[in-house]
Amino acid sequence: MPYCTMWADGFNGVLPHLEDRAAFAVVSPDPPSVQQKFATGRGWKFKMLSSKGTPFSVDMGYEKKNGMKVPGVSVFKRDKSGKIFRVSKDVFGPGDDYNVVWHFFDLLPGGSKGWEPQFTYRQ
Repeated sequence: MPYCTMWADGFNGVLPHLEDRAAFAVVSPDPPSVQQKFATGRGWKFKMLSSKGTPFSVDMGYEKKNGMKVPGVSVFKRDKSGKIFRVSKDVFGPGDDYNVVWHFFDLLPGGSKGWEPQFTYRQ
């Protein structure tokens, strides 16, 4: 999915800053072998986890019962007893605060109108 890839490319760029404050991982429904091949091809350095065969994405609200996937982010915390719980969440979408591309496009005449991310671009 080109949109998800664009977000992941951005996370990769700020990974050292994120990991200075918290653990960071990307979860996808792909099997680990597919994740590894794709991550290697894009130069991603973050941890990847697979939700394949688990209810994780549905439980977190990132996959609807009809199978529609909604990209997003969750933040978890471990309390003193060792219990892990979610403290915040948000969804990703065009124009969101999680990808700097949108903010640059806001500065251009016409903004991001009609633009769609691609896996690769002509040079």
